[in-house]
Amino acid sequence: MTATEPVPAVSTVGPGPAAGPIRVVLADDEHLVRTALRAILGAEPGVEVVGEATTGAEAVSVVRALRPDVVLMDVRMPEADGIRATERILAGMDDPPRVVVTTFENDAYVYDALRAGASGFLLKRAGADELVQAVKLVARSDSLLFPAAVRALAAAHAAPRSDDRAAALREQLSEREAEVLRLLATGLSNTEIATRMTLGPATIKTHVAGVLAKLGVRDRTQAVIAAYECGFVSPR
Repeated sequence: MTATEPVPAVSTVGPGPAAGPIRVVLADDEHLVRTALRAILGAEPGVEVVGEATTGAEAVSVVRALRPDVVLMDVRMPEADGIRATERILAGMDDPPRVVVTTFENDAYVYDALRAGASGFLLKRAGADELVQAVKLVARSDSLLFPAAVRALAAAHAAPRSDDRAAALREQLSEREAEVLRLLATGLSNTEIATRMTLGPATIKTHVAGVLAKLGVRDRTQAVIAAYECGFVSPR
């Protein structure tokens, strides 16, 4: 599957953060797109659109000012594209939001955005239910957004396999952390990993945090991309 193919629906999505609604910023230079996104998300209980931006540079300023939970970021915008804007947002905030890039179909742009730190992507032709589910899933951040698509993008765009890098990663991780990373790469949630490994969810959460810290990444999408690119797991 590539980013040009239909995006699968998310099977299960839990509630947003307990502290309040999921706060979303929309960054897209097309007024009709922003209007449609605002209408869909604004009608969903527990989700609040708090701001909009029409350029990449404006998106960075709006996000830094409003500190939302999730940003829907168009890949291609004037002044700074979604990839550069994502990098600047993640580098300039102590507790940056989850960024989901939106695109029509360009795989290379999507993969570059994931490498830059985006937590996932959505096709602009995705249905309303998929949009809402994606925002909630990313806000909850205990599972990959559309793991089959992430694997396909890694298969098409990841750097050539490096046995030395894979071996170094195995040395860095504990045995259980290595197994958690392999299961993360299949798209399993923390609860599903706990069931597979017959461990408690809290223990899995601790192992996931350990994996992210040792890889120097902020979420499971970047951990999986790193695992693919060094050959620790195969996207195929």
